[in-house]
Amino acid sequence: MASRLLRVSAALRLLPAASARAAPARRLGVPGNLASDEEQATGMERKVMEAMNKGLDPYSMFRPKRYAGTREDPNLVPSITNKRIVGCVCEEDNSYVVWFWLHKGEAQRCPSCGAHYKLIPHELPH
Repeated sequence: MASRLLRVSAALRLLPAASARAAPARRLGVPGNLASDEEQATGMERKVMEAMNKGLDPYSMFRPKRYAGTREDPNLVPSITNKRIVGCVCEEDNSYVVWFWLHKGEAQRCPSCGAHYKLIPHELPH
């Protein structure tokens, strides 16, 4: 039985039609054969990748810039509305957070430590 199978498979290899039907071998390890993430991304994923490549922060994933917290250089708080609740850890070793509402307009002070915060408009990426 096995010898007959080997003879038939050897005969099929010799036929020109059998070799034409065989699928070409794909070499996946060769650079250029697979699409990169940038080439394959579409829609919102593509917009986010392009923004990240430009150095923008579309979803506020990066650590915020540090500010002095003074009246001249307040901590900037992004918001999509005209008010936002803010938590301030007034000292590094505090075990509690002071929460207060921050409204659009002039910089406001933390009621406990006096650090200044200012609400700025933030646009969503989509």
